Amino acid sequence: MNPSRRLWWTLAVLFAISFGALGWIGGEIYRQAPPIPTQVVAADGSVLYTQDDIQRGRQVWQSMGGMQVGSIWGHGSYVAPDWSADWLHREAVGLLDLWAQREYGRAFAALDGERQAALKARLKAEMRTNTYDPETGIVTVSNDRAAVIRAVQEHYVGVFGDDPAFESLREQYAIANGAIPSEENRRLMTAFFFWTAWAAAAERPGSDITYTANWPHEPLIDNTPTTATGMWSIASVILLLAGIGALVWYQAAQRQEPPPVPPKADPLLQIKVTPSMRATAKYFYTVVALFLAQMTLGAITAHYAVEGHHFYGFNLSEILPYAVARSWHTQLAIFWIATAWLATGLYIAPAISGHEPRYQKLGVDLLYVALLVVVIGSLAGQWLGVMQRFNLDTNFYLGHQGWEFVDLGRAWQILLFAGLMIWLALMGRALWPALKRKAENTTLLWLLFLSTIAIGLMYAAGLMYDKHTHISMVEYWRWWVVHLWVEGFFEVFATAIIALLFTKLGLVRASTAGTATLFATVVFLAGGILGTLHHLYFAGTTEGVIAVGAMFSALEVVPLVLLGFEAAENYRHSHATSWMRSYRWPVLFFVAVAFWNLVGAGLFGFIINPPISLYYLQGLNTTPNHGHAALFGVYGMLGIGLMLFCLRGLSAPLAWKDKLLGPAFWLLNIGLVGMTFFALLPAGIYQAWASISQGMWYARSPEVIHSPWMEAFVWLRVPGDIVFAGGAVLLGLFVYCLWRGSRHAATASMAGLAESPAANPVSARPAITPSAHGSEQA
Repeated sequence: MNPSRRLWWTLAVLFAISFGALGWIGGEIYRQAPPIPTQVVAADGSVLYTQDDIQRGRQVWQSMGGMQVGSIWGHGSYVAPDWSADWLHREAVGLLDLWAQREYGRAFAALDGERQAALKARLKAEMRTNTYDPETGIVTVSNDRAAVIRAVQEHYVGVFGDDPAFESLREQYAIANGAIPSEENRRLMTAFFFWTAWAAAAERPGSDITYTANWPHEPLIDNTPTTATGMWSIASVILLLAGIGALVWYQAAQRQEPPPVPPKADPLLQIKVTPSMRATAKYFYTVVALFLAQMTLGAITAHYAVEGHHFYGFNLSEILPYAVARSWHTQLAIFWIATAWLATGLYIAPAISGHEPRYQKLGVDLLYVALLVVVIGSLAGQWLGVMQRFNLDTNFYLGHQGWEFVDLGRAWQILLFAGLMIWLALMGRALWPALKRKAENTTLLWLLFLSTIAIGLMYAAGLMYDKHTHISMVEYWRWWVVHLWVEGFFEVFATAIIALLFTKLGLVRASTAGTATLFATVVFLAGGILGTLHHLYFAGTTEGVIAVGAMFSALEVVPLVLLGFEAAENYRHSHATSWMRSYRWPVLFFVAVAFWNLVGAGLFGFIINPPISLYYLQGLNTTPNHGHAALFGVYGMLGIGLMLFCLRGLSAPLAWKDKLLGPAFWLLNIGLVGMTFFALLPAGIYQAWASISQGMWYARSPEVIHSPWMEAFVWLRVPGDIVFAGGAVLLGLFVYCLWRGSRHAATASMAGLAESPAANPVSARPAITPSAHGSEQA
């Protein structure tokens, strides 16, 4: 059996086993999820909350931004508290103070160590004892605990309203005044907050571990890491080292074939640009516009960490609350990166197959309109939802779902999925003639096509839950979208496209690239599929999730250690021949992808991947540090590189003046370094100390978030953000000049003034000679 066929079989078996295991674990999560009680009842018989209160309360939380305003079980934003940890600590302190005042006439903090220890032992028994009755579905709490629950409830009712007494706290939390106008809805939301804290404190039946594996860290009730959390963390590091050793050994054993002799002229310039390929240009212009908008919103979102209601004195929260700014910032990142990749596929497919299907351009144009509808409609819906213009049920369909990265309402999700199905059809009909032919690049073409199918279908995971699905299952399906759709199959798709580009340029052999890409896919998905579970350690799941997630997320890091070879190889490609100088900066964006894959996804990712690390670091600035470096550093840089390759083919040769690309490239990368290494990473480390020493509630409290150190780290972002913004503006200016230059060339050609007699300056290209600066002269 030849190596390629063996790898295909390995990939098929890997898929079957990994998705089979992921599906079985999903069933276990469903069966073992923390129960939602029919009633929460005090010992005197009074009803505190009903199941409907908890369910509707979650909808209220979602409508005001959900994970974009604080977090639940560690997932969400970072300025406001984690509401589970915050409620748990407030309830614990409230009980201790109630007992201390009653029995000793003093606050708990004023008691001596012996009396404090006795009350803490009583508190642990009170809060960790699981009183859920599976027959009636009722949770019973003591009258003392009921009184404290009511007091904590009043605190949150005030915070999310417009009570002047909580004005300062709302400012620190970046929560707009009157965020939830209805007092009834505010009270309902406290039912959901209580339940998430109850699940974090109550032990599973027959176990001494809570439903959230003792997360968050709360010393008052002995919420500390479990034995399994520590043991599987050690095992994951051992597996990581073994995997790295095995991969390096394999790499050293491979015979390196000499690269082919590159052609004398640029092969991509010989490709005839079809109408559907030309129609993708507007996608790339839209990518740049969305990127610039996303960057602007990022600056506003970061500033809210200092002024929770204002932007340099202007009360911005009244028209653009933090919840909306952050929602748009994260959602636009997904939109522009995905648009760049999808448009690249639409451009590359006819270029590779040499086949322009009938009505392909019409399909590309219709898909673009659908894209605009989804982007504009979903962003408008999120604003209307957060501003409380919808009722709770309408909000689910048209407004803000409250789940980070999949915030858009269900109707917009369905339209986006329909758009992906159209994209899949357009890709398939353009690639099919090439897939039927036997050629050296067949392996790459099939990888591209299969990843296209996976991208189209995998987004459907975001439709697998409804407005009342248990939050543990919502998290399970949500991470299918965020991890498998974005981080998994899009990466396979991009790797195949890059390999096809380099084979088309004659820089690598198609057979070698096909085998190498297939092997990389096997290695990456070996950890990537089940590695999804590392997001679910403390989301109301069992310790089996911790075991599988820890081991396979360690395997995710293994292929990243060899990215230095990939970066060096890509850099050599940019110097392979004189005409490659015009591709220097697009290729260097691929080099940056390798760097940030190693640093952002590998180093910053593994900081928070082992269970013992995530136990203390989940929900701290170590997470956005990894997120910014991986999402933009890897997927954003990749999207820009692919966009530039396509625009190179879509533009008139004389219009390609890449002097702006060099400064744009370096400013974007230097700015990202400043943002991560000098602001987000040190902020996360500072919070880690607070989390480990005192608890998660403290690491996310105003005392830490608005401490002089943390606010200094926020201001230290400014230099990096300014440098980054300069790079983004230069990139936008380059694309604008390219568009304008191509329009002028087209106008001159139609007027008979251009040097070339061809009517189409894009598809009929003059001979070119690279200049010393990498631009081209006719």
